[in-house]
Amino acid sequence: MRDQLRDILDVRTQRPQAIAEAAARRGRRAGLLGDDGQLFIIAADHPARGALRVAERPMAMADRAGLLERMSVALGRPGVDGVLAAADIIEDLLLLGLLDDKVVIGSMNRGGLAGTAFEIDDRFTGYDAATIARMNFDGGKMLFRIAPDDPATAQTMESCARAVSDLAMHGLIAMVEPFIAHRVDGRVRNDLSPEAVTRSIAVAAGLGTTSAYTWLKLPVVDDMEQVLAASTLPALLLGGEVTADTGAVFERWRKALRMPSVRGLVAGRTLLFPPDGDVAAAVDAAVSLVRG
Repeated sequence: MRDQLRDILDVRTQRPQAIAEAAARRGRRAGLLGDDGQLFIIAADHPARGALRVAERPMAMADRAGLLERMSVALGRPGVDGVLAAADIIEDLLLLGLLDDKVVIGSMNRGGLAGTAFEIDDRFTGYDAATIARMNFDGGKMLFRIAPDDPATAQTMESCARAVSDLAMHGLIAMVEPFIAHRVDGRVRNDLSPEAVTRSIAVAAGLGTTSAYTWLKLPVVDDMEQVLAASTLPALLLGGEVTADTGAVFERWRKALRMPSVRGLVAGRTLLFPPDGDVAAAVDAAVSLVRG
């Protein structure tokens, strides 16, 4: 992968237009979902928000060659539908030829940098709907954190609503990841109680001029069946943090994937940085859950 990284640098230096050319000739699959009606996406948009930590390794995602190698393994496994990432990673994957017949979701708001005073101010510093459409991708993802004590939430909500509407005008999926969030000892923490997640779903589902193309990206929490009853929108499970007890994580995914409105999984660090280091085995185990 290090040699390929040099090739990518050569292209970026000498022929940057090759990125748009690669997007134009990329084979795009006929539909978003697989034949089984499910969707399995590998996420790697964390670095663009400065979130490089995996478990006890604060800079685990900072090695781009290593991350791309893990992404290459994951995207090559049978049953993996595509990728969710910011522009730089998607463009690297395009130049590596790894996105043919894959679903591509561009990450849109990465401005709420992890650990900063302005973290809740999730500015749209990444993809916009027009570029996602021009690049022939399948949709855009946005993080929507509702912090009751932070006025920056209002601007984030307005921006997310506009992005939902803009994506819908292009017939593209808007993947909304909502949370109720609070500062605890100076750090932003997501409230994963069933009540908080239910409230976040109710607000997220109403964003924009239409919900026709809106999907939700949700954590697996207690009382998941009741939580999902808050909306008729399709939902994808998010992977969450890496833990030593991957068996427990997978079991929670398995149970939630049985619910009718859950149409798949979007997971990143849990699968790209498993405790035993075996990316292929972790991805294959997740595929078996999604594909049933």
